Amino acid sequence: MKLKIIHTNDLHSHFESFSKAVSLIKHYKDDNTLILDGGDFADFKSIELQGTRGMAALELLDYAGYDALTIGNNEMFNGIDTLEYMASNSPVPFISNNLLKSCRAKINGVVSSTILEKNGLRILITGSSPDMEVFSDGLGVHMTDYKHAIKNEVARHDGDYDLCILLNHLGTFADDELVEELEGVDVILSAHDHKLYPQAKVVNGTIMNSAGCYGEHIGVLEIEVSDRGVELLHSQNTSTKEAQSDEGILSILKRNKEKAIEVLSEPLYRIETPLWHDVLEENPLTNLIADGVRDMLKCDIGLMNSGIVNAGIYQYVSNKKLIEVCPSPLNPTSFEVRGKDLKEALEQSLDAGTCLNDGKGPGFRGRFVGKLHVSGAEIIHDGKKIRDIFIGGEPLNEEIWYSVASSDYLQRGSGYPSLANNRGEKYLAEEIKDVIRIYAGKKGFLNKACVDRWKEEVDIKV
Repeated sequence: MKLKIIHTNDLHSHFESFSKAVSLIKHYKDDNTLILDGGDFADFKSIELQGTRGMAALELLDYAGYDALTIGNNEMFNGIDTLEYMASNSPVPFISNNLLKSCRAKINGVVSSTILEKNGLRILITGSSPDMEVFSDGLGVHMTDYKHAIKNEVARHDGDYDLCILLNHLGTFADDELVEELEGVDVILSAHDHKLYPQAKVVNGTIMNSAGCYGEHIGVLEIEVSDRGVELLHSQNTSTKEAQSDEGILSILKRNKEKAIEVLSEPLYRIETPLWHDVLEENPLTNLIADGVRDMLKCDIGLMNSGIVNAGIYQYVSNKKLIEVCPSPLNPTSFEVRGKDLKEALEQSLDAGTCLNDGKGPGFRGRFVGKLHVSGAEIIHDGKKIRDIFIGGEPLNEEIWYSVASSDYLQRGSGYPSLANNRGEKYLAEEIKDVIRIYAGKKGFLNKACVDRWKEEVDIKV
């Protein structure tokens, strides 16, 4: 029995490329074709997804004829409630054999595997999600050991299938280990590390492939299943660059974007105090975020870089405005850092060149790093050097570990490397844009945000 498998992975909501990928999928598919996705299809940077709670992604998958997908980390990043809502309403099975709620309960709508039939061929499809480690608690999820979970699914369905496909959102390094240890898995389609194989490879009789990322390629495998086993007849990872966009996909995107903009544009509330913004100057919007994360995480200080937002908020707050102002899906994060490393970062923040550095880093969707803003602290400086730092009214002690409420961007040391010398990091599932939404609606926090924390004292020479 011959079977064609067309697969994608790590689309990250690059829907323009996906519209081209779908044209190629339609070109290659026939009556004996399985269409699969390896996860990170739905990235909530997309306004279409944010305004429809992910329903736009389900429409796209259904229209393109997908048979199943596994859950990557990006399907989790909008929170467990959104993941459950999507999985419970999806016509396409959401698969993960190692993903549970943090309370160890099953996630509604998510299945550990599914068995599909194509022209009499019984196909077991299972998939594993990546361990989010320190992010898991904040996201409300728990990961079990993926090797044990895969073996469990294979054993549980022993005798019920003719072909087993593993959708592995763990990275190709994990596939290289699994293929030496696992029995009963015939095809591994990899994801997570965005690798593009020149073509599929066969190791220990297992067919392995990875099709890059962002919808720039689709993977096509042609296999034969017989009493002798599974044989790879042909494989190719085909570029979508020159393909025509599929009009049906474009229509779905257009309709959902209009729907999303209408929903997200509804004002949540008006603000009495304008929250203006500047990359180099201390400003109330970034102060508000620093105050907000400190209040949420109950730390000694709040610390936020102004580059995390792109513009101010002046009249009203809406979800659309929050996405425009703060597009980065970064999370409120707490950690501990020594006073000397905190001081080094704050001193760097006096340098305009540091503030105007490229803000590149995981999850960062701004342009510049920006100036550091503080909450619960006061900094006395002369414009070039810091003279004193007070935390909770007391002078900073360079050897003391202070608890800091910030973002995962700064926790990693992005923009300010000394902050990476930290310990005890914890993450919340909310995003920084949620901090603005919560605290811009509180008059006390609005008023406090206008109070400067950086105070310049210049010596006057007579």
